[in-house]
Amino acid sequence: MELMIHTKGSKYTAVDKKDRTIYTVKKKGFGAPRYLLLDASNYQLYSLLQTGDDRKPTFSLTHNEAGFINLTCKSLFLDPTILAEGKDAVYQIASKDHRDFTVIKDGTAIGTIKTLLTVAGDLEYEVQIDDKFFDDYMILFVVAVDRTFGDMNKSK
Repeated sequence: MELMIHTKGSKYTAVDKKDRTIYTVKKKGFGAPRYLLLDASNYQLYSLLQTGDDRKPTFSLTHNEAGFINLTCKSLFLDPTILAEGKDAVYQIASKDHRDFTVIKDGTAIGTIKTLLTVAGDLEYEVQIDDKFFDDYMILFVVAVDRTFGDMNKSK
């Protein structure tokens, strides 16, 4: 699965190679932000709740208000990594430079998330995940990467 994710403020739009909108992520609420993942029909699939607003943020990925994957920033500077632990799988979203991430599932690399800076100064993310491992909620991994490392990448 190859997608380009455009950011505009707190909204994320995922488009395919033919520039068709596949997913939209919208921020809902104040305080502890919740990001809703919507499909092309505006049906809510998953949500990402930021549970920690400290230096190394934490998130909870939920479906029908039940958390099933916890995302934790393990390192911001030396080997930047977000660990996503669920009942069925463990993902690592790891980088060496805060910009290009490798998505690893149970020790096997399954894809990449590359950070791009637009001329307007916004961030875009190029996502490539092996089709047999892709799941809709992986779009929210990009939101976690953006919330954790986005400000660093904008200032570079």
